[in-house]
Amino acid sequence: MNEWDATDYAAKDNLLRVVRLEAGALFDMAEDGDRWTASTGCPQWEVRDIVGHLIDVTESYFTGFDAAAAGGQVDDPLGMRVMQERLDEGAKSHRELSQADAVERLRDDFEKMMGLAAALGPGEWGGHLVTHKYMGPLPAFFYPVFQLMDYGVHGWDIRQGTGQAHGLTADTADLLVPFMFILWQATASVPASFSPISVGIRVSGRNAGDYLVRVSPDGLTYELGDISGQPAVLEFDPGSLVLTAFGRMNAGTISGDRKVADAFLNSFFRI
Repeated sequence: MNEWDATDYAAKDNLLRVVRLEAGALFDMAEDGDRWTASTGCPQWEVRDIVGHLIDVTESYFTGFDAAAAGGQVDDPLGMRVMQERLDEGAKSHRELSQADAVERLRDDFEKMMGLAAALGPGEWGGHLVTHKYMGPLPAFFYPVFQLMDYGVHGWDIRQGTGQAHGLTADTADLLVPFMFILWQATASVPASFSPISVGIRVSGRNAGDYLVRVSPDGLTYELGDISGQPAVLEFDPGSLVLTAFGRMNAGTISGDRKVADAFLNSFFRI
């Protein structure tokens, strides 16, 4: 039984607990009248835009769940390349809302999403497919994980805008670690002329492990395994891995060939 492996139904209660903590902290910051138009760690986004973004993505999750429940048709996934532009449009489309109305709407959306996640049974957690607007059909457990990314990383963004020292909590980072390799896989971008490379990634924390990662023009693959003998090894604590994968910071301790490590770290587009 692994309560830190969000792909496992056994982690459901723990995951939802951590999501609620991150959401509560973000709501508290978003309700501060002095912060509403403050800058954040997301270029071009103010606090109000992060709230608008969370409304936009959460309500898109409802569309997927409704279609899955009714067996209805959904639009083809848009793909990851357009995410940055479309998410910016979605976030800023809610600027017309007052602070009170926007936060209230987001709180309502959050409770609805948590209700959907709480209702998932053992078979549905990994067996019920829900279509994501950009990524296509995904197991249902991805959606509470997305909520943890939404509130955890964007809560970090709001704190980053204050100019104060801060960090990412261990519970949030530990739960997200395995999904950072999926994020890297989905955002890998290398030209046809790129020479294939392999690196080792060593991560600490509750989901500690050694990952063998290969990047080529065909994309990125990863697996847990022996990373001895790799030309470069990058070591991360969980928070640094999450923030690096999301493009919020440049972190990691490099052993071996720095050029190979740099080639790996620059193999992704941002979303």
